[in-house]
Amino acid sequence: MPFAQLADVRLHYQFDGDPRLPVLMLCNSLGTTLDMWEPQMPAFLAQFRVLRYDTRGHGQSEVTPGEYSIAQLGKDALALLDHLGIERMSFCGLSMGGMTGMWLGVNSPERIWRLVLCNTGAKLGDPTLWAARFEAVRSGGMAAITPPTLDRWFTARYQRLAPKDVDKVRAMLLATSPDGYIANGAAVRDMDQRADLAKIKVPTLVIAGAYDGSTPPELGREVAQAIDGARYVELDAAHLSNWEQTGAFSSAVLSFVLDGGPNERARFEAGLSVRRPVLGAEYVDRSLANRTAVSTEFQDLITRYCWGEVWTRPGLTRHTRSLLTIAFTLALNRPDELRLHMRAARNNGVTRDEIKETLMHAAIYCGVPAGVSAFKIANEVFAEQDAAGTQGDAK
Repeated sequence: MPFAQLADVRLHYQFDGDPRLPVLMLCNSLGTTLDMWEPQMPAFLAQFRVLRYDTRGHGQSEVTPGEYSIAQLGKDALALLDHLGIERMSFCGLSMGGMTGMWLGVNSPERIWRLVLCNTGAKLGDPTLWAARFEAVRSGGMAAITPPTLDRWFTARYQRLAPKDVDKVRAMLLATSPDGYIANGAAVRDMDQRADLAKIKVPTLVIAGAYDGSTPPELGREVAQAIDGARYVELDAAHLSNWEQTGAFSSAVLSFVLDGGPNERARFEAGLSVRRPVLGAEYVDRSLANRTAVSTEFQDLITRYCWGEVWTRPGLTRHTRSLLTIAFTLALNRPDELRLHMRAARNNGVTRDEIKETLMHAAIYCGVPAGVSAFKIANEVFAEQDAAGTQGDAK
């Protein structure tokens, strides 16, 4: 595995992709590693050579003594770029990584083509809160703060629907060095970049999560308002929005960083990252595996434009899109698609009562016979789920 020995720290990094492509640098949050960007890698590698690294004190990077500062973390990023001979790149950082990005935007704008600041703020947290958190880590290790941290990082809905993904993030958090966590936490505690934000002149995108318990969306809005010309996107997610809304996150970043927008391969990968969790990975993988000479282009079109272009848009939640799709397929008398999206709706947190009310409402405007057919399909789908034990909390 590649390591860079810098002036006072040894950093672990990964540099993947076609050397002919522009560089996108990714910076992790407090308590994670470079693996936090795993959901974005297929879509990002379609357009960039991607540089990820473990912030000092995290993952396989060295834990150096003492408390750190955001300036120190920013200088680490610059030193890594120098080590690899990279003159200019686009930068995307989440939470503490976004704070590092702000520092870079102020102090080394000539190195940045586009700047993406995600689920972050220019000043964060009450010192007494950090003191209590550090004491908990010292006495009980990372396990002492993991449950409440995950509750801030993910909505209850996502924790219920995607337990395997949550487990991956939990493992990163638990594996973080307590000393590294505290040293980096001190950098976040002591940071105040509010007065410097207006100095950022590089094109900037700010992404926030509507339900973020660590960096509430108002902090993201304040950052965007302070940077001239910055764009702001708010996703239906908590703190780790790149996991909870993988497709929408990837699409927002790609659409901003690329002058011409994402290419077809990147749009396909972004669409796939939504299509699989909504419809079910097994169903989608089977559909793609069964492509024929006749259907291949159609399946690719669906993934790129239905899922990669529309379902990734941040303006409506997946929950709302599920209910709309159920209503539309009822109105158009498309029983196969109606059955598919009734099955899939629970993956977006839709309850059976919400499906029932949607069918009731649609039947008035689309016709009672359409409602009769739709309720028959709903009863069959719910019976299948009950028999399989997969209805979860969607009653």
